[in-house]
Amino acid sequence: MSDGNSIVANIGETAGAVWRVLSAKGPLSMAQLVKAVDEPRDTVMQAVGWLARENKITIEDDGRKRVVSLLP
Repeated sequence: MSDGNSIVANIGETAGAVWRVLSAKGPLSMAQLVKAVDEPRDTVMQAVGWLARENKITIEDDGRKRVVSLLP
């Protein structure tokens, strides 16, 4: 069972990293965000979902890409 807890903890830590990157750099595309956070894409996507669920970020379609930014 601790395996699941460590996965959730890793997603939570990655959510913090995503928040810090967006705070420092401003809005980023998903590709830019994955590169900046330097974690597996799946983990970054889960972290983005975590932050979206907590109403910390917004995700907008900008043509062919999605842009993630912090909510004020």
